[in-house]
Amino acid sequence: METLTKEKLLTFLARLGASARTPGVCFITGGASALLEGWRDTTIDVDLKFDPEPEGVFDAIPILKRELSINVELASPSDFIPALPDWRERCRFIGEYGRLQVYHYDFVSQALAKLERGHAKDLLDVEQLLKRELVRPGDLLSSVDAIRSQMNRYPAIDPGTFVGRVKDFVKRSGHV
Repeated sequence: METLTKEKLLTFLARLGASARTPGVCFITGGASALLEGWRDTTIDVDLKFDPEPEGVFDAIPILKRELSINVELASPSDFIPALPDWRERCRFIGEYGRLQVYHYDFVSQALAKLERGHAKDLLDVEQLLKRELVRPGDLLSSVDAIRSQMNRYPAIDPGTFVGRVKDFVKRSGHV
């Protein structure tokens, strides 16, 4: 697989949207959001979530993966941390591709999922989200507190460590 560029991502979205036989919504996250927002030139894959799922896109994904030589994953922050109660309201519209409406998955959720993972590249992404004012420090703090009671559904998360990591990151980042 080749790295994913902004141009290749936009081609993928246009062709994916053209394959949708019914209306649907696609949320992109991770490196694909970083490409479109401009703080990365490439990423390794495009992470997607459909809700509602349009007919035809799942038939098109393997074809597009092969033809564009890209990796596509069905993944979103809610696969790794509890979904924030208001995540849909905070999703940012990207565009309409055929019958497919495409949004950035809520940036606060993206930031929290990246902080939970804690990889160096993820932490740099969260810094960019803060720097570009796509996320506010107070939103990170209030949101991690809002989902704390649901973290027991995610056995990989140690709630105390995760909450502490978010608080420490916000304090160290100087965005308080």
